[in-house]
Amino acid sequence: MILPVVKLGTLAIKAICKPFANRLKKEAGLHPKFRNLIINIAQANHRFTTQMQRRIYGRATDVEIRPLNEEKAVQAAADLLGELFVFTVAGAAVIFEVQRSARSEARKEELRRQELQAMKQRDDDLVREIELLRKKVEEIEQLAKGRGLSGILNFRHTHTTEDGKAKPT
Repeated sequence: MILPVVKLGTLAIKAICKPFANRLKKEAGLHPKFRNLIINIAQANHRFTTQMQRRIYGRATDVEIRPLNEEKAVQAAADLLGELFVFTVAGAAVIFEVQRSARSEARKEELRRQELQAMKQRDDDLVREIELLRKKVEEIEQLAKGRGLSGILNFRHTHTTEDGKAKPT
C-alpha cells in the first residue's frame, strides 16, 4: 500500500518541479556569466563520468578526454541543473516527512509515558489506601481484643456458606 503512494508522490513532485527545471534550463542558456559557469560544470562532469566509465570497463584512463562542444555542454549542464532541482525538492520533501513522522512519534511516546506515569500513580495510591485499610482493620481488631469482642469481630477467619450466612470455624 505504501509503495504506490510513494511512487505517486514522486511523480507528483516531478510533475510540479518540471516547469521550474525547464525555466532554469532556458535561463541558463541566455545569461553569459551563468552560461560560462554551467559550461565549466558540464565539462567537469563529462570528464568525471568518462574517467569513471573507463575505470569500470578497464580501459586506459591517462588519455586525453575531448571536451563537449558548447551547445552540448550547455544542454548537459541545463539537464543536470534541472535534475538537481527536482532531486533537491524531492529530498526536501523526504526530509520534511521524516521530521514530521519523528515529531509524531515523539508526541505518541510522550502520551505513552504520561499514561504509564498516571497508572503508576494510581497503583501507588491504591497501595497506600490498602495499607491504610489494613491498619484500620488491625486497630479495630486491637480494640475488639481489648473489650473482649474478638470472637464477634474476627473478620479474617469467618467463612460464609452458600446462603450468605457466616459459618463458625
